[in-house]
Amino acid sequence: MDKITNPFIIQGNIPEAYFCDREQETENLIRYLTNGSNVVFSAPRRVGKSKLIEHCFAQPEIKNRYYTIFVDILQTNNLQEFTYEFGKAVFGVTGSLGSKMMQLFGQTVRSLQGDYTYDPISGMPKFTMSIGHIENPQYTIEEVFHFLEKADKPCIVAIDEFQRITQYPEKNVEAILRTHIQRMSNCHFIYAGSERHLLSQMFMDYNRPFYQSSMMMNLDKIECRKYCAFAIQHFEEFGKHIAEENVGRVYNLFDGNTFAMHKTLNTAFSITPEGNECSLATINKAIDGILGESDHDFRARLMTMSLPQKEVLYAIARSGIATQITGTEFVKKYRLGSPSSVQSAARKLLADGWITEYYTEEGKKCYQLYDYFLTLWIQKNYGNGYNL
Repeated sequence: MDKITNPFIIQGNIPEAYFCDREQETENLIRYLTNGSNVVFSAPRRVGKSKLIEHCFAQPEIKNRYYTIFVDILQTNNLQEFTYEFGKAVFGVTGSLGSKMMQLFGQTVRSLQGDYTYDPISGMPKFTMSIGHIENPQYTIEEVFHFLEKADKPCIVAIDEFQRITQYPEKNVEAILRTHIQRMSNCHFIYAGSERHLLSQMFMDYNRPFYQSSMMMNLDKIECRKYCAFAIQHFEEFGKHIAEENVGRVYNLFDGNTFAMHKTLNTAFSITPEGNECSLATINKAIDGILGESDHDFRARLMTMSLPQKEVLYAIARSGIATQITGTEFVKKYRLGSPSSVQSAARKLLADGWITEYYTEEGKKCYQLYDYFLTLWIQKNYGNGYNL
């Protein structure tokens, strides 16, 4: 492994020493899986859900006993695209398991026959399937499940943003998948997602196919004191310093969002010379740098949005966390259109992944942007700025 030069790792696998907290969650998830349970794993986006799953997959109890497969379906829009991502993920793991498993894949998943080749230089298998090759998604899905059932070791499949299947145009997608999954004895599943209320409906409503079929597990944000201790320790290990108060300011700015905090401290760490203090000014410089690097991308993405959607997005961003967005007070404060137009714009923003909707413990519906840095960028350019 390459020498670690920055302890705030935001891409790739995270070594044990640089994985912040989550000991209890790791223990629980591994225990559920090794005891034969399927798991519903919900958490807000970018708090470390996917990284925790990858972390568990890397532990000896899992790594040495199971084939592990991770499928991200956030960008899928129908059953055909789901099948593509599912098949690609399974094949991607199969390609590293040797000729026996490759042969089994070819014999079992016949509807994709001829869609994989070998690289003439490296000899490694290449996945050449395209969406158009999947003529009958239900049949291909059945074949992929059959392959997993015949694998020579038990499998664990994590499907990220699983609630996405509820938005597919095809009918009975939940029932189709549940029918196959309930027959599996050689494979366990993690149904991960960021829309807790949707996952709860899928697995707790007795009228739904997945009703009470899995253990429920929620991942909350890391406690502030634990994240502060983690950050201070790793600055000190590299001969640098940061005050607990300043780590706390970063934590509060991003409401404990692990990715946003890590990205900020990754940059702040990199511009803090050895032996020096990472000051508030350094952190502000780091955030300004991140926003500056993202400026062109943000503007390009926003150009594709209608004016009513953009106005609602800006209003939610300026609020930080918005409630009652169709109420008179919110509409007047941000000079929006009619409540119906605000609702229509919000629905589109939700569907396109710009904003998230969640409920507080008191049952209050809240909206906020998925991207914390886009929130700060809008506040900086179209609001009153932000305070660290």
